[in-house]
Amino acid sequence: MTGLLTEADGSPVAVENPDALSPVLLICEHASRRLPEKMGSLGLSADALESHIAWDPGALAVSQLLVKSLDAALIYQRFSRLIYDCNRPPEAEAAMPPVSEIFEIPGNAAIPAAERLARTAALYVPFRDSLSGFIAARKAGGRLPVLVTMHTFTPVYHGKTRDVEVGILHDEDSRLADAMLATAGTSPRFAVRRNEPYGPSDGVTHTLIEHGLKNGLLNVMIEIRNDLVSNEIGQKVMADYLTGLLGESLVALSQ
Repeated sequence: MTGLLTEADGSPVAVENPDALSPVLLICEHASRRLPEKMGSLGLSADALESHIAWDPGALAVSQLLVKSLDAALIYQRFSRLIYDCNRPPEAEAAMPPVSEIFEIPGNAAIPAAERLARTAALYVPFRDSLSGFIAARKAGGRLPVLVTMHTFTPVYHGKTRDVEVGILHDEDSRLADAMLATAGTSPRFAVRRNEPYGPSDGVTHTLIEHGLKNGLLNVMIEIRNDLVSNEIGQKVMADYLTGLLGESLVALSQ
């Protein structure tokens, strides 16, 4: 496989509000369930391709509301994580998973080395470079970005109900996560927990490490239970909540 994307596919990366006044840079690695034209359906049914295995439902919608409420910038991936999960490094099997939850993904079974390279070059490299370039430009201008990656998760996983509603995830740098958890605790509105339903041991903090920790930037990963953001009302409620949570936490850290 040579070039993965066609002209009809368009760019793999989208950037919104790049001149934002807020330091917050929102990142959405799992924003879309689209598949590149050349990849067909990966052997999956339409229902599977609409499910959480292909994307994070509601994550982009909430992110776009935060762009407006915070005057934040947003960078997101325009293709499904089933082709390449941009929150994983190229050497990780989960970057192109052969199985996701209960679904086997025929198109990801025994991917040839050349195709792995093509997927990495087409999707991961432009996404990584877009983030790196944005961060470098901000730092050169004397403005340090605050990285906030946006995700959603399923209410039930392998038959087990999850009662956490909002996860505040971090790797070694917990400064922003600590502030957000402290702020959330002052007026409990949702069940907010540290490193749930995932944490560093699950391999979900690649973006935070690669672009946050390595640049010494404040960073956090937000996981929202997707039944809470399945419609516009829920998305607005959650965006309002996170606007306050992030805003108050950043003020606290600046004092």
